[in-house]
Amino acid sequence: MTSPAADRVDLTALIKAYDVRGLVPAELNPSVARAIGAAFADVVVLPEATARPRVVVANDMRPSGPELVAAFADGLAARGVDVLLIGLASTDGLYFASGSLGIPGAMFTASHNPAQYNGIKLCRAGARPVGQDSGLTTVRELAGDYLAGSVPEVEAAQRGSVEEGDLLAEYASFLRSLVDLSGIRPLKVVVDAGNGMGGFTAPAVLGTGAGLPELPLDIVPLYFELDGTFPNHEANPLEPENLRDLQAAVVEHDADLGLAFDGDADRCFVIDEHGDPVSPSAITALVGLREVERERAAGRTPTVIHNLITSQVVPDLLKAAGATTVRTRVGHSFIKAEMAQNDAVFGGEHSAHYYFRDFFFADTGMLAAMHVLAALGGQPHPLSALAEQFQPYSASGEINSRVADVAAARARVVEAYVTQQGAGPVQVDELDGLTVSHWDGQPQWWFNLRASNTEPLLRLNVEAADEDIMEKVRDDVLALVRQDGEG
Repeated sequence: MTSPAADRVDLTALIKAYDVRGLVPAELNPSVARAIGAAFADVVVLPEATARPRVVVANDMRPSGPELVAAFADGLAARGVDVLLIGLASTDGLYFASGSLGIPGAMFTASHNPAQYNGIKLCRAGARPVGQDSGLTTVRELAGDYLAGSVPEVEAAQRGSVEEGDLLAEYASFLRSLVDLSGIRPLKVVVDAGNGMGGFTAPAVLGTGAGLPELPLDIVPLYFELDGTFPNHEANPLEPENLRDLQAAVVEHDADLGLAFDGDADRCFVIDEHGDPVSPSAITALVGLREVERERAAGRTPTVIHNLITSQVVPDLLKAAGATTVRTRVGHSFIKAEMAQNDAVFGGEHSAHYYFRDFFFADTGMLAAMHVLAALGGQPHPLSALAEQFQPYSASGEINSRVADVAAARARVVEAYVTQQGAGPVQVDELDGLTVSHWDGQPQWWFNLRASNTEPLLRLNVEAADEDIMEKVRDDVLALVRQDGEG
C-alpha cells in the first residue's frame, strides 16, 4: 500500500518535465530507481497492456547504469511486468526497440550531462514519449509514495520475469533499410563519439560491426572507447569547445566531413571538410528536402515540423519545395506531439535533434547522419558547397544572460520593440517566450527571448539577412536585457 500524500518523498528535483535526471547516488540510486520502475508499471504499462505486460530497458555507458537498471527492472517485476534488458544502447536504439517490439521502454542515460549524473527517458509502446502532461507527473508522485512506504508486490506466481537480449544488429539493419548508402561515392568520415554511445552504434551502422555489408565509408574513429567519465571532453557537441578535436581531425585526415554525437547518441552535429560546423538548421533543411521529395514522389503532401528557433531558411526552402511547415515550441515532447498529430514526415530542432516518421516519430542522430552522407555522396561537390545554400542568413546562436529580475528585463524588451513600434511591420508572438519578427520588412531580422525553466536566465536567439543587422539587433536586445548590470 502507498503512504498518504503528506508523507510522500519529494522527487521534483529529479523527475522533471520530460525525463528523470539527477546526481548519483544523492538523487538517483537503486531504491529510487526501483520505486520509479514500479510507478512506471502502474501508471503507464499496466493500464495500456492488452496481453502480458512487457517493458524493454537499456542503458548508456555510465558506470552507474547497470545497478540502476537492475533495481528499476526489479520494481517492474514486482508489479507483474516482464522485462527485456538489452544492455548498452543509444537512446534511439531504445526507441527502435520500443517501436519495433510495440512495448514501453526505459533508457537509462543523462545524455550530455557530466559523469556524476544519470537519468531515465521513459516511453510508451511505439516510442511515444512520457512527459509531464502524459503520465510523468503521476509517475513522480506515485514513486514518492512508494519511497515513503514500500512497493506493493504481486504474488510470486504473477511476478514478472527478467531476461536479456541484443537488438543492435536489428537496429543497424533497420536504419540501413531507410537510407541506402551502398551506391554513394567513397567518403572519409571522422566520427567523434565523445566516449559515448556513438562509439557503440557507429561501427554497427556505418561499419561492419553488426555483420552488415561494408559501405563505401572510411571511418576515422575519435574517442570510441565507452567511458562514462568522459576523459577527453564532455559529450555535448552543442558547446563549441567540444567540437575542436573533431574539427582538427577532419583537417588533419583530409576528411570529407565530421560527425559528432552526444553522450546517448540521439543528437548529431556535422562538420564540413574545412572543419567548419554546419548549422543544425542547415541540416534540418537538407534532410527535410530529401524527405519532402520522397513524400511527393509517393503522391503524398509532406508536412515538416521545426521549432521556432530554427533558421528562417527551413520554412523558406521547404515551402518552396511543396511542403507544409509547422512551427512549434522548443522541446522534444512538443516536436513529437506535433509530428504525430500532423503525420509529419520529418522534424528538426536547432539543438540537432532530428525526428522521422519512419522512425516511430522519434529522434535519431544516426539516421540524420546517414541522410547527410547520402546527400554528400550522391553528388560531386564538397560539403561546404552543398551546405552553403542552406545557410544564407546570419545567426547569433543562443546567448544566455543571467538576470536578477527576468520579468523586468523582458518588459524592457517588450517596451522597446513592441509597445513603441506601433502598427509597423513587426510581428509578435508568444508561442515560446517572446518572438519579434521584422522579416516582412527591411532590413530583415527576428529574435526570440525565452526564460529558462530552471534558472534566472534569459536565452536570446537572433537571425538576420546579413551579419551587420544581426549584430545590431543582438547587441541592442542584450543591452536592454542586461541594463541593470546583469550578464
